[in-house]
Amino acid sequence: MGKVLGDVLGLAAGVAISPLPIIAIILILATPRGRLNGVLFTVGWLLGLSALGAVMLAIASPAGASAHNHPATWVGALKLALGVFLVLFGARLWHRRPKDPSQAQLPKWMGAIDRLTPVKVLGLGLALAALNAKNAPLTIAASASIGSAGLPTGQQIASLAIFVLIATLGLLVPLGVFLLGGERAKTTLGSWKDWAAQHNVAVMAVLFFVLGAKLLGDGISILVS
Repeated sequence: MGKVLGDVLGLAAGVAISPLPIIAIILILATPRGRLNGVLFTVGWLLGLSALGAVMLAIASPAGASAHNHPATWVGALKLALGVFLVLFGARLWHRRPKDPSQAQLPKWMGAIDRLTPVKVLGLGLALAALNAKNAPLTIAASASIGSAGLPTGQQIASLAIFVLIATLGLLVPLGVFLLGGERAKTTLGSWKDWAAQHNVAVMAVLFFVLGAKLLGDGISILVS
């Protein structure tokens, strides 16, 4: 289990460092129902990652993900394909990044965050976790690594839970600052939001490159061994 956690913690950190969800929860916390909606957004995120990871584990475990204590060929092929996707998407983001960070624009849907109902906030957290172009491949890859290790079911579930917890730190930190930081929290979160908004595309592009390269290396290693 320790080897599996070592393999997936880097992927979990990649999910946690997601500027747009971090900006979204900071904006949500600034709304009149910020306390409730912030918790609901985080719960939705947890549910999205958990559901996607659980589906992948359900597919990987009975599909022969592990053969002779070594990941099966299809696991290597999956990681290779996900790595190629992330690298290409990272190149596209880097090419489209604003030359002047101060000119960066947030998605239009963020302007309607203060009008979202609690149910929609929950759904937004779920969607940003499970349907994001970075988070979904990383969660799938992490779950494939867990499923390919031949661990008992209990250890697979525990490994996935640890992955999800680490991957949620990007939201838990702002939420904790808001709940415990008092009046100073608004200034702190505001500065985080401004920085993330300006550097969102560049940060995402670099993450796509780095994590894509890791998955490419993992996939090639499995296929040639």
